Amino acid sequence: MNMLLRAAFALAATTLAAAAPRTLRVDYYHTGTAASETFALDRAVLEPLPWPGDPDKAVDTTNFGKYLFEVVDRATNKVIYSRGFCSVYGEWETTGEARGAARTFSESLRFPRPDGPVQVNLKKRDARNAFREVWSFTLDPADPAVDTSATPAPGELIAIRKSGDPAAKVDLLIIGDGYTRAERPKFEREARRLADALFAVQPFKDRQNDFNVWGLCPAAERSGVSRPSVGRHLRSPLGAAYDAFGLERYVLTFDNRALRDAAAHAPYEFLEILVNGDTYGGAGIFGQFSTVAAGSLWAPYIFVHEFGHHFAGLADEYYTSPVAYESGPERPEPWEPNATADPRNPKWKALVTPGTPLPTPWKKDAFDAHSRETQARRQALRAAGRPESEIDALFRAQQAFETGLLGGDVHHGAVGAFEGANYESRGYYRAQEDCVMFTRDEVPFCAACAGAIRKVIALYAKP
Repeated sequence: MNMLLRAAFALAATTLAAAAPRTLRVDYYHTGTAASETFALDRAVLEPLPWPGDPDKAVDTTNFGKYLFEVVDRATNKVIYSRGFCSVYGEWETTGEARGAARTFSESLRFPRPDGPVQVNLKKRDARNAFREVWSFTLDPADPAVDTSATPAPGELIAIRKSGDPAAKVDLLIIGDGYTRAERPKFEREARRLADALFAVQPFKDRQNDFNVWGLCPAAERSGVSRPSVGRHLRSPLGAAYDAFGLERYVLTFDNRALRDAAAHAPYEFLEILVNGDTYGGAGIFGQFSTVAAGSLWAPYIFVHEFGHHFAGLADEYYTSPVAYESGPERPEPWEPNATADPRNPKWKALVTPGTPLPTPWKKDAFDAHSRETQARRQALRAAGRPESEIDALFRAQQAFETGLLGGDVHHGAVGAFEGANYESRGYYRAQEDCVMFTRDEVPFCAACAGAIRKVIALYAKP
């Protein structure tokens, strides 16, 4: 009887997988300045693999993201799919460059192929955090203009961690950039090492069986990626490069088409680009991708930190490091789940440790003074072209100081509202004194971050 049941379950699973729709992708251009933006359709692509998501969780319930897109069935006017996200354009529009110049970025929306014509509505948050429509277009999946051509696979699909059917799991694709064909084993080692680092940190550790992790490694002609600040320019398969928006450690790709065409050969909802480089660097954009320089001493920390941005829309909680973004004196309530402008009524109020004062005092002056000194020394080392080992030594000393300072504070470990977050020393608050999103110390995600991560896992994985 048990054998018959197992056979029946296996047949049912096979039938469901066969019935899964293909993945439809819309590539579009996002153009503008800090003051205005426009959108234009590039192409609609039918990807080669079935949609990896759970059909019962098609509508986003998290309320995360600077943007939101909805797929509306034209026949019923019903939202059949939606997701919040951020974008490279959304990052760039906050930089000084965007105040005086226009740029165009390629972006993508992915969703299960609908049965009939749909309307796709793209929305953006206004000053009050309400989503307002900024672009809309209709799409018929039967339109002959939909690109159904097969792109060549970028390499063998590697099952780094296989926990179950993609429709029932969170699917993470780790894709390499700047690895030659001979360096493919190096990519696989680094991908497995960094995946292990992610699942060593809570709450990912307790939920690791809810994840599949896949690997792909398009072969590069030359080893490494571009780093323009030192005169290094390479045409890597995915176009990843340091120095994005003028920030030496910020690693992005602006070649969205190449990235999406390569990634289409794996089941994925989340995407991590492993860069073949030793210099400290990475980035994370919610719902788009995250990056890490896999050869850096700090790669495990960077991987986890940047994946927090990409996976759960977490805000940076640090505020003393240089960033590309510019902000004004206003302190609107951020949509990100781990930062607030209202310390007496934070969005994580239900998690506040009883008896903890709001806002919560901490050793901010001592922390800030040491951090400013470290940043000045770092900039001097970079300007002098000193080796990466000296930067690593500086960061290790900073880590030791901050671990000792924060670990001995009276409210260390408590959930409260600690001033300093979202790149701002004043006016924004974080949930706990220390967190993966705040320092490089060996600490877990704070309570607010962990709650957001669990919320996203619940959107993709079956309980």
